[in-house]
Amino acid sequence: MEASAPTSATSNRAKSPTVYRKPLAARLFPYFLVAPTLVFVFLFTLLPTVQSVSGSLYRAPLTVKQQPAFVGLQNYVDLFDATNSTRPDISDAFPKILINTIVFTLATVLVSVPLAFVCALLLNRKLKWLGLWRFSLFYPALLPVIGAASIWSFLYSDNIGLINTVLKSFGLAGVKWIGLPGMTLVSVIIVICWKQVGYYMIFYLAGLQSIPRDIYEAADLEGANLWQQIRYITFPLLNRTTLFILVVAVTGGFQTVEQLQALGQGGPNESSNLMLYYIFQKFSEPRNLGYVNAITVILLIMLMVFTVANFYFFEWRRIKDDQ
Repeated sequence: MEASAPTSATSNRAKSPTVYRKPLAARLFPYFLVAPTLVFVFLFTLLPTVQSVSGSLYRAPLTVKQQPAFVGLQNYVDLFDATNSTRPDISDAFPKILINTIVFTLATVLVSVPLAFVCALLLNRKLKWLGLWRFSLFYPALLPVIGAASIWSFLYSDNIGLINTVLKSFGLAGVKWIGLPGMTLVSVIIVICWKQVGYYMIFYLAGLQSIPRDIYEAADLEGANLWQQIRYITFPLLNRTTLFILVVAVTGGFQTVEQLQALGQGGPNESSNLMLYYIFQKFSEPRNLGYVNAITVILLIMLMVFTVANFYFFEWRRIKDDQ
């Protein structure tokens, strides 16, 4: 009996499965694959963000020999303080530029995204010369940004511009598209919509073509009209496509720079200026670095709030409803 005990224990150990452990190199291989991306994200996203937040808490010195002074949130307060005596030009300009940026972004999104959806619906069917129609709408998105803005700068010209020439041929007065406070921002909005509609249309076309035709055939059998099919079938099935397009459109609206360079440069009196272009204008002045960093942080916060709100309305609510 005593001699058989070790034999039994040995057999049990022999029957136990062997745990296989991957070599260290195999376990670390996935981390090596994502390491370059993480390095780039850290160097060009996280690190500049931290530096902007930190720099917004300091005020640039008046002379080279002095050190930057820690002022906390005072730079943010000064941006909205009309009585600021330190930099009254920035305090007067920034609230107007902030409103311009919000109006510009909302206008471009509310015009270009629905128009892209309508164009996708019209071109998602059998038409004569369908490829030509699709290419003609998508072609503006292929043009370089500064090139497209230069073309429209010529079209908007007061005396030799094509638009005013056509208006005058009908006996109408020409419009000062660039340089008039109420029209310059509208002119830039028109250029952005013209350039982006075809780009967003491609995404909607891809989404529409991924929807099975059987769903629409079943809706036809149930007596659903065209609007009901769009409202109850197309819209819900394109939620994620719309989310992606909205994020891209809003981000692009906040990042508009090149068009302003060719169309008025934010004038007159900052009436058509936007936040990112204003940062570009003031960044080269060392005494404005604290304010520039504060504007950058405000811009990042606005983008983050919008993106999170979009994901909530399009994704989290949908997941909650499914549960």
